[in-house]
Formats: sequence, C-alpha cells, structure tokens
Amino acid sequence: MNGSAVLEQNLGFKKCAPHQKGERPLSPALIKGYLSQLSDWKLSGKEIVKTFEFKNFYETINFVNALAFIANREDHHPDLEVGYKTCKVRYSSHDVGGLSENDFICATKIDDFFDGVS
Repeated sequence: MNGSAVLEQNLGFKKCAPHQKGERPLSPALIKGYLSQLSDWKLSGKEIVKTFEFKNFYETINFVNALAFIANREDHHPDLEVGYKTCKVRYSSHDVGGLSENDFICATKIDDFFDGVS
C-alpha cells in the first residue's frame, strides 16, 4: 500500500492491529504525513508526544480515565506523565522499534475525544 493511500483514510475510524513479526517502523515520509493530520503532536525521537492542559486535577483525571478506556479498547497503551492540570501523552510502538500506524490511530482518537469535551 502506498503512503498516499494510507493517509487518505480517517484514522479515527480505524482499529489498531497487532504487529506482525518483523514489522518495521513507519518511514519518515509517512510519519510527517500522519503528524500533519494531528493537532499539536510533536515528533520526539521514536515517539509522538502531546501535552493536554485542563482547568483542574479532576478534569485531568477524567481525561486520563477516558484515555485508559481508549487504550484498552485498542490494546495500544501510551506512556503518561500526569500533573495537576496537565497530562503528557507519549506513543511509540516498542515492538517495531519506532512509530506504527497504531500510534497515530490512538492519537487521533484521543484528539477526537479531547476536542469533543473541551
């Protein structure tokens, strides 16, 4: 499948798929294309990162709980740094040694949720 065909699909409607043995991380071109579809996510080494800001701790924890639901449903889990009014989300596919489409699927779903409640 070529890169433009992949990018034409709305990732929010896709489901994370298990990685295949020997699967490689996404190419820099695909990463750039996927990042252009996200809001404020940044590439940091072999992961994508975004910090979400909230009015108070209660809203932060509500977001973390919703994120946990999404991550469990997709069976793809981020690393989190939770503060009083912030939650930093980091995605990477450790079993492929970098970024996979699953990282961008989950980032899209989290952005869709956050945009719906903010």
